[in-house]
Amino acid sequence: MAVESELSTPSAAPAAAGVPASSQRLVAHLPEHLTQRLARYVTGANGDAVEVRSPADDAVIGSVPTHTTDDLTALAARARAAQREWAAWPLRRRRAVVQRFSDLVLRDSALAMDVIQAENGKSRVDALEETLDVGVYAGRAARLAPAALRTRRHRGAYPVLTETVEVRHPLGVVGIISPWNYPFTLAASDAVPALLAGNAVLLKPDLGTPYSALLTLALLREAGLPEGVLQIVIGDGPVVGDALIDHVDYVMFTGSTATGRHVAQRCASRLIGCSAELGGKNPLVVLPDADIAAAANGAAHASFSNAGQLCISMERIYVHEAVAQEFTAAFVAATESLRVGVGASWDLDVGSLASAAQLERVQAHVADAVTCGARVLTGGHALPEAGPFVFAPTVLTDVPQTARLAREETFGPVVSVYVVGSEAEAIARANDTDYGLNASLWTRRRSARAVARQLEAGTVNINEGFAAAWGSHGAPMGGWKSSGLGRRHGVAGIAKYTESQTISRQRGLPVAPWPGLPRAVYARTVLAAGRVLARWG
Repeated sequence: MAVESELSTPSAAPAAAGVPASSQRLVAHLPEHLTQRLARYVTGANGDAVEVRSPADDAVIGSVPTHTTDDLTALAARARAAQREWAAWPLRRRRAVVQRFSDLVLRDSALAMDVIQAENGKSRVDALEETLDVGVYAGRAARLAPAALRTRRHRGAYPVLTETVEVRHPLGVVGIISPWNYPFTLAASDAVPALLAGNAVLLKPDLGTPYSALLTLALLREAGLPEGVLQIVIGDGPVVGDALIDHVDYVMFTGSTATGRHVAQRCASRLIGCSAELGGKNPLVVLPDADIAAAANGAAHASFSNAGQLCISMERIYVHEAVAQEFTAAFVAATESLRVGVGASWDLDVGSLASAAQLERVQAHVADAVTCGARVLTGGHALPEAGPFVFAPTVLTDVPQTARLAREETFGPVVSVYVVGSEAEAIARANDTDYGLNASLWTRRRSARAVARQLEAGTVNINEGFAAAWGSHGAPMGGWKSSGLGRRHGVAGIAKYTESQTISRQRGLPVAPWPGLPRAVYARTVLAAGRVLARWG
C-alpha cells in the first residue's frame, strides 16, 4: 500500500503540482494515526519513549521509542547482513529505487511539508524548499552515480605492458547523524548517495525531529529499498551518537563545530573516515556597483530563511560606504516587510525557532551585542503572540568585535551590518573568521568571479545568498577551515562513501630487473625511459 494512503493527513489533499488546495490551517499537530504509523519504522528499540513537541505551540505531537547503546549491536549486525545483498544489486537497480523515491517525495510533497512544519516550526515556503530539494537531489544523484562509481582506467607502470584500473567498493555500514534545522533534507540527501554506493545506513536524526527521517525511510521502503538497508536510530546524541560511531565504517555528521571535533576524534581513534558540515559565520559583501534593491531583498532572504537556522545563511553584511546608506535603508525595509508567524499559510515568510534553547541563544547574543554598544535597526525582540519561540527578524549595526555576535554563530534571524571603505577591506573582514562555509557577493561587474575567488569559503554565491550554490547538486558543497571536512553533492558526495581499489595486471616484462640483461644496461634503459615518462607520461 502506498505511503500516501497510509500516512497522509486528511487535510493534505494535493492540488495541481502537489500544492495543497487549502493550506491556511496551523500545522502544529499531526494526526495520531500518522505519528503512530511513522513510529513503527523504529525497529529494535528497547529504550523509553520520548515525546516530540511542536515549536508552533510547544505541545506534544507524538512519541517514538528510543534505542539503548546495547541496541546498536543488533542494528549494526542487521545492517551488515542487509548490506551484502544490497551491494550485490546492479547499480541500475539501486538507481531505480532512488529515482522512485524522488518521484514519491514530489508526489507526497504536501505530506512531507506537514511533517517538517509540525516538528520543526518553519514556514510553509521553507518546508517547500526542503521538500523540493530532497526530490530534485535524489533524482540528480541517481544520474550522477554511474560517473562516481564506474571503473576507471589509469596509465600503468609500463606503457602497454601494465594494465591498471581503479574500482569502487562500498564502505559497508555508514552512520549519519543529522540535525534538527533541515530534518528532511539533511537526512535524505546524505542517505541517498550512501545507498547508491551500495552501503547500508544507520541514520540518527535529532531527538526533537525524528518524523522527517522516518518519513524518508517510509518512502524509500515504498520505492523498493529492502528491509535493514536503512534503519533509524533514536536517542540522545552524546549517548547513542557515540555508540553509533563505534558500530559503523564511516560517519557523515552535520552540526556544530564543537560536536564535529568530537565526532572526528572518535572516528580517528577507530581509523574510520568521516565527513562533516559544521558551523558558519557567513559574510555577504555589497560592492558599490551592486543592484541595491536586488541586494537588499536577496540579503533578507539569505539572512532570515528558516528563521536564520541555516548553516549557510548570512550573519554578517559588509557594504561599501558609497552605497551603505541606500542599502541599509532598503535592507531594513525589506526585513520589516517579512511576514512572521507559524502555520501553513503561504503568506508567511519566517517561521519559528525550533526550541526554547534556540530562542534563549538568540536573545543572549542580541542582548550582549547591545550591551557592548550595538544598535538595533529593526527587530531585536521575541514575538510571543506569534508563537512561543518566534523571534523578530533583526538587523544590528555598530556591533563591536568584543560582542559574541561578532564572532560566534548565532543560528537565528539576526544579522549585523558593517560599513567598509574599500573592496579590499570587505574581503579582509569577510575572511576574518574561523569559519568558511558560505559567502555571498553582490556586484554587476564582469570580474565578479575573480573577486569571489578571494573569499575563503567552500561555496560563494554571486548575486544570490546561498540557494544557487546549494541547489547546483552536480557541484560539491562543503566548508573550509572550522566549517567542515569533505563534501556533499556532486560526484565527490557519492564517491566519499566508497573505498577505491587499484588493480594492475602485468604482461611481458616484470617491473624489476629483466632476466638475462646486465644490471648496468637495465639501469641506463629504465632511466632513459623514466625521463620520457616523467615529462610526457
